[in-house]
Amino acid sequence: MTTPSQHDLRNEFRRLLASDACYYTASVFDPMSARIAADLDFEVGILGGSVASLQVLAAPDFALITLSEFVEQATRIGRVARLPVIADADHGYGNALNVMRTITELERAGIAALTIEDTLLPAQYGHKSTDLISVEEGVGKMRAALEARIDPALSIIARTHAGQLDDDAAVARIRAYQAAGVDAICLVGVRDFEHLEKLAAPLTVPLMLVTYDNPALRDRARLAKLGVRIVVNGHAAYFAAIKATYDCLREQRDIATNDLDASQLSTRYSTVDEYRIWAREYMDVKE
Repeated sequence: MTTPSQHDLRNEFRRLLASDACYYTASVFDPMSARIAADLDFEVGILGGSVASLQVLAAPDFALITLSEFVEQATRIGRVARLPVIADADHGYGNALNVMRTITELERAGIAALTIEDTLLPAQYGHKSTDLISVEEGVGKMRAALEARIDPALSIIARTHAGQLDDDAAVARIRAYQAAGVDAICLVGVRDFEHLEKLAAPLTVPLMLVTYDNPALRDRARLAKLGVRIVVNGHAAYFAAIKATYDCLREQRDIATNDLDASQLSTRYSTVDEYRIWAREYMDVKE
């Protein structure tokens, strides 16, 4: 089967956004996983920032991966992907001008869509990693992203953390991003359907949710009626790959079975503990 053009995949993603259905993403982290997802009839994949950080650096999701490292991985996937892939482009790797560079590079990589979030990244000294930038700065980033786009079929998605704001502030923020002209809004931290209804009411653009398999948000038909077109439930496939690798290599060495799950393995073999110590020591991070 031939690989579709990047432009065709972007148009396919736009058809998903324009539909009346809700689609769950496949977590893709390399070319093979993207090809597998397409063969299993997933409509869309996502390259998560946390997954890319682990895959490329064995590092936690602390905004440590650089734009060039992320783009290299996205390019490997975009070269052979047969389904649209969303890139989790974090904060755009800096200010609004850095966002423009991020759009340019990821568009060349073959990504169908990307999210730009308004989190204050990397975390500042003494600040929580969930702090948000101002609405004005966030709007500037979204406008810059749209200006940098060459292929109008590339979807720019504004992402914010609704769980860090009261409802009125969250609505004001997503209204501002919608007015800036983004193609969709991505929300993290939605508690339940009552919360979602308040946030979705003023929107005319499609919604994307990062739910981490929240049991209060599993009704796909209800999500679709509220304008949710894309749902990210997490990255189970990537963590399953870590577990499978560990089990296979352990068996080759005749090492007895243990009860470590994928999450424990990712902590054990990544550098997360080191970075937590450094964050406490040098950034006044309290846990």
